Amino acid sequence: MKVNCGTDIIEISRIKESIESAGEVFLNRVYTEKEIEYCESKKVQKYQSYAARFAAKEAIFKAISIQLDDKYSVCWKDIEILNGKQGRPIVNLYGIDMKNIESVDVSLSHCKDYAIAYATVVRD
Repeated sequence: MKVNCGTDIIEISRIKESIESAGEVFLNRVYTEKEIEYCESKKVQKYQSYAARFAAKEAIFKAISIQLDDKYSVCWKDIEILNGKQGRPIVNLYGIDMKNIESVDVSLSHCKDYAIAYATVVRD
């Protein structure tokens, strides 16, 4: 068994600026419908939620990229971050070669200015 990790931190203002300037073009390029629905439900804290998911996608890519060959590309929407019943983040991967991947876990956090994510990928 091998464990790979990835982490990412982002300024929430960068995501807010991208959403405000590019609007739905940015949202639909980076986030799935379910992610957008969740983040929009957060009203005042929606930018923190968007930023945390952005950081999570980056962290997961860093953790899985070691097993991807140079010809393979991962799109933003190939990685989806939802919430379970108790609020714990759940990772869904679409169109990504899952052979040898046993599990993917992610932890998200944010404050006023920053969002951070840490991902672990367990491979056999």
